Amino acid sequence: MSRSSRRALATAALVGPAALLAVAAPAARADQVDVDYQCKTPIGNKGAVSPIDITSVPSGSSYKLTMSFRKGVSSSPVELGKGAMKPSALIRLGGAETGTVAMSGPANDQAIPADTPIKISDLTGTYTPKKSGKVTFTAGTLTIKALGTTTTCEPRNKPGPALTLDVKAPGAPDAGGGAADGGSGSGGSSGTGGAAGTPGDLPQTGPADSAVALGTLGGTVLLAGAAGTLWLTRRRTAS
Repeated sequence: MSRSSRRALATAALVGPAALLAVAAPAARADQVDVDYQCKTPIGNKGAVSPIDITSVPSGSSYKLTMSFRKGVSSSPVELGKGAMKPSALIRLGGAETGTVAMSGPANDQAIPADTPIKISDLTGTYTPKKSGKVTFTAGTLTIKALGTTTTCEPRNKPGPALTLDVKAPGAPDAGGGAADGGSGSGGSSGTGGAAGTPGDLPQTGPADSAVALGTLGGTVLLAGAAGTLWLTRRRTAS
């Protein structure tokens, strides 16, 4: 083993499995984006700008998304009692995928005074990739249901993505190109036990074959020596 190979193995042993998993994890980039929400309420239009965070946590072949509002949006002319307001939202997908992810959150855990910005609780949802590549996540429509009414808020300023993920769709082949369906990968069924002369078979030249070849050669030499000794013995007896 070369010195560089030994050094690489020593480094891998020192950094440990956790660091290796961190390196192998899909790349993610999150930004806080100001979203100018314009809301259509039962008593007219209202608006407010709120910084939005979208974060992700891998969960099997999916991602758990969390959408956080740093400031309140819209308002109510009457107090909203505890549990009276229920928020939901859509996150728009871009890049390698298009579509939306539905986000939802709990009702307000405290009363919201009249004519004050409505603080939206963190919204969560699940995203499962259908395609591989870079996918962007952008704040979309916000919906607030309270006291039997529905308020719809749309981003007016065309905000940029708050999150970018480099994802791989479930079942997509690895970068190594290994075939999991019995294809021509190294683990295929065309091993050395196949019939000799099968089309497509190639001679193996690894260390194991060299050892077999040397063993066969040694056996041949041994047999040849034994045959020669037997022939000389018989000749002397005949003389």
